Amino acid sequence: MKQNILVINPGSTSTKIALFDYMGNEIFIESISHSVEELSKFKSLMKQAPFRKKLVLSAIEKHQIDIATIKAVIGRGGILKPLNAGTYQVNEKMIEDLQNAMIKHASNLGGIIAKEIADKLGIISYIADPVSVDEFSEVARISGFKGIARKSLLHTLNIRANAFRFCREENKNFTKINLIVAHLGGGISIAPILMGKIVDVNNANDGGPFSPERTGSLPNKALIQLCYSGNYSEKEAYSLITKQGGLTSYLGTNDLREVLKMIEAKNEFAKLIFDAMSYQIAKEIGAMATVLKGKVEAIILTGGIAYSNTLVNQIIERVSWIASVKNYPGEKEMVALADAVIRIINQEEKVKVYS
Repeated sequence: MKQNILVINPGSTSTKIALFDYMGNEIFIESISHSVEELSKFKSLMKQAPFRKKLVLSAIEKHQIDIATIKAVIGRGGILKPLNAGTYQVNEKMIEDLQNAMIKHASNLGGIIAKEIADKLGIISYIADPVSVDEFSEVARISGFKGIARKSLLHTLNIRANAFRFCREENKNFTKINLIVAHLGGGISIAPILMGKIVDVNNANDGGPFSPERTGSLPNKALIQLCYSGNYSEKEAYSLITKQGGLTSYLGTNDLREVLKMIEAKNEFAKLIFDAMSYQIAKEIGAMATVLKGKVEAIILTGGIAYSNTLVNQIIERVSWIASVKNYPGEKEMVALADAVIRIINQEEKVKVYS
């Protein structure tokens, strides 16, 4: 009986593989790490596909899974063109776009490997909720300078997965309520969801709160002065704001647990920076409440640093007047991908066609 869902999530230094049944129960999950030396043998990212596909098939064999029981295969969505949120069947146009994506990221291999395996089994392959989901209202695109538009890039998979989780738990219809979901991780995405649509978001690389690694919004004139100081190349400046900003810049670590230890040791500067991060997160949530005209069913916190009760409590203290707050810590990508297929199976959502 075909009842299982195979999940494939290629990362820059790992390939994660999982199998779930159609009820969402985990059968196995495995993460295979790749060294720089191992991946450097391949001349391009796309050349890694057969190698990673073989690992997926070996994992299925190792766990003694009958491939005839696999009902669908889903891969992590890659860096595609702007598209609506949802679960997409992988087709040749998508494969072409993944192979020729401007940004070379390992997630681009997800749909490719999924389709190759699914085609052999005579079943359907999917991707779901890539970072390039764009459901902006037209007014949200306006930046303040002609020729520069605000862009939608966000942690879509985790944001939507937890929005659906809230709706299941509270018996709500996703398309009939408004939510604010804050993904709190190495990067921070805070999204207002209007009747099922993500109508705005802070692009975690461009603005919003600072995070463990990213600067978020910066004073424009000071940023321009930094870029023209002669101390940084364009590539180095990008790295400063996306990898060396936030907690890393101020405190020399991107590990929130280390920051909390500093605070316990009476480091007043560490406390100030921590308080500033929670302050900026709450301020962005407040801003997104205005997008929804104050009509917010719930605020959902999720992502890796949402495990910190201290951080969560500080945010709740500032935003609970807007709506009740739910905390779903962590980023369970494999579960989220399996759930995306289950929503199709259960006809909670319709499969989308990529074109």
